[in-house]
Amino acid sequence: MLSAYITLIIVLVGLALVAQRKPEVSHKEVMSQAVDNTLPLLFRIPAAILAGSFLAELIPREYIIALLGEASGLAGILLASVLGGFLPGGPMIAFPLLLAMFKAGMGTPQLIALLTGWLLLAFHRIVAYELPMLGTEFVRHRLLVCLPLPVIAGVAAQSVGKWL
Repeated sequence: MLSAYITLIIVLVGLALVAQRKPEVSHKEVMSQAVDNTLPLLFRIPAAILAGSFLAELIPREYIIALLGEASGLAGILLASVLGGFLPGGPMIAFPLLLAMFKAGMGTPQLIALLTGWLLLAFHRIVAYELPMLGTEFVRHRLLVCLPLPVIAGVAAQSVGKWL
């Protein structure tokens, strides 16, 4: 975690130095935009984590372990991949839900498959944005390419987990 903060600070300082050389960049305006973008998150993130914590207590642990636990193997990875595609919303909804399922006993390969399915398949996004804007041919092509990837990620995670 510390390395992530250090990297972020280095990138931030580098960008500030580059921006300093450009007279059209106002540091005051940049700070104002940063505050405007951060304030809503200060309320959403704790609420989302709290909701995820409550959800972790409400999800029947035995179902998660049976269907999506480490022992569920390839069947659990396949199920997680499909569930990931139907998981609604953005990160404020998805990540607390993923955390709740992980705390309830979801296996790491299954979690990776579910997260990959959410990132790549997101059927709600396909219906709302991709089909109307990009058309059926593009969506069909993208889905043919992306459909196996959550399963591949889950199986790869399962294989790597055996080595660790």
